[in-house]
Amino acid sequence: MTTAAVPLSTSIDTDVVVIGAGPVGLFQVFQLGLQGLRVHIIDALPYPGGQCAELYGDKPIYDIPSIAVCTGNELVQRLRDQIAPFAPQWHLGQQVAQLAAQPDGSFVVTTSAGTVLRARAVCITAGVGAFMPRTLKVPGLEAFAGTQLFYRLDGHSDRVRLAGKHVVVHGGDAPAVTQVLDLAGTAQAAIAPASITLQHRRDVFDAAPEQLAQLDALRSAGRVQVAIGQVSATEQKGGRLTALQLLTPDEQRQRLPLDVLLVRLGLLPRLGPLADWGLALERKQLLVDTATFATSTPGIYAVGDIVSYPGKRRLIVCGFHEATLAAFAIAEHLSGHSVVLEYTSSSARLQQRLGVGASD
Repeated sequence: MTTAAVPLSTSIDTDVVVIGAGPVGLFQVFQLGLQGLRVHIIDALPYPGGQCAELYGDKPIYDIPSIAVCTGNELVQRLRDQIAPFAPQWHLGQQVAQLAAQPDGSFVVTTSAGTVLRARAVCITAGVGAFMPRTLKVPGLEAFAGTQLFYRLDGHSDRVRLAGKHVVVHGGDAPAVTQVLDLAGTAQAAIAPASITLQHRRDVFDAAPEQLAQLDALRSAGRVQVAIGQVSATEQKGGRLTALQLLTPDEQRQRLPLDVLLVRLGLLPRLGPLADWGLALERKQLLVDTATFATSTPGIYAVGDIVSYPGKRRLIVCGFHEATLAAFAIAEHLSGHSVVLEYTSSSARLQQRLGVGASD
């Protein structure tokens, strides 16, 4: 973390920047909103939910209080609904590139997209780190990232890139199978690919049974092809990626022509720049004061799976508890005095902030 002053005319002012939009980060926004604090939230993924949405999106979760069962996606949506009254500002698909402490005790946060935020406090809720796509390591392939090689499809504009193209999806787990089913289900002919090929090192795929049944049906109907083998090299012509070279299980060489390659190998958590911010770490986790969830730097707090303390349990419900205590501590740090405990069931002020009570 640097300590250089940053010209404030280029920044967006806010009370708190929350880094990480997983369930604990979203609940942190809720608790900060109850304290009347403005929040901007940053996440490397292009959508909220973090690990919960990415790894458990369609899987059942049974240990959320008062909810007998819900999927990861359902939990994320409930949390988004809960924070809606506070209108947090989202900066998705962005990483924190720099965190600079200012002479007045505030922080300037700069993202990978060039967004500059000036916050009075920062709360890190980044789980086990920023989730970044696993890359396909083939010499020369990364040169086509963003033109013919994609690790994510961000919205309609990226889907349009696939219209009429021969698309190869690389991977053997649920993300790859889900991507193939999504492409095959494109109803708009104008943006449908010319062909879809699922490419994996072996003809065995790990996904939900209903997804595998859909994949088998598409293969039988000839709507999806499957190419088996290890990617050994690429073919290029005129500055464009034209094919993958595969080594099949029986050691035969095979050429797989393509226009676009979608790599779906899942995600890896990475600490990234956080490791360089000068915060006290223990085994890649932040050390915190469990009374306030303050880190070793005044004004920076952390909750969720990113933190370490005696008795820590990496459960969503534990993160919710941490977020509540952190919100009170942040409010007291920013106001300079203790915060009175109020209840949403009886406090007119909290109900007003939630949009369910009469205006003052």
